[in-house]
Amino acid sequence: MSGRQRMTVTTIEIVPCERSMSVRDENCHKKSKGMNMASKKSPNPIDVHVGSRVRLRRMMLGMSQEKLGEHLGITFQQIQKYEKGTNRIGASRLQAIARVLSVPVAFFFEDAPGQAPVAGDQGFDEPQTTSYVVDFLSSSEGLSLNKAFIRIKDAKQRRKVVELVKAMAGEEDE
Repeated sequence: MSGRQRMTVTTIEIVPCERSMSVRDENCHKKSKGMNMASKKSPNPIDVHVGSRVRLRRMMLGMSQEKLGEHLGITFQQIQKYEKGTNRIGASRLQAIARVLSVPVAFFFEDAPGQAPVAGDQGFDEPQTTSYVVDFLSSSEGLSLNKAFIRIKDAKQRRKVVELVKAMAGEEDE
């Protein structure tokens, strides 16, 4: 090889990108990659479920989003995003959340959507609890009612409360 080296020079033209443009502009890097700013991807149902279980457990403990965030070193806004399923929770963060909320990691996946039972796995067990129970316990009324009900020590009084609620709901005795 001789003492000469070959050098190639490429010229790049920089074109400003208007973010407010409604027409697709091939020169705008965000638009040219096919990203539509108006359409947002909906959260994965598993992420939503895991987030709702985080919320359920946090509320059962009477812990605020801010307090949970402090324990994890993140903002309460990030906790909100996790609970809505907007942001995915990474494995190490989920482990930390489980530790703070004193539950096993598996707790967050109980009754998750898309879980088909393995043949012979259930045996004579009752079917898994449905999502309406989780939805009820995730509500402030459901959580408050559950906490108050648990504090009633007398079994007879508990049965009376159940009878009262059934009567108010118009449900017949089973």
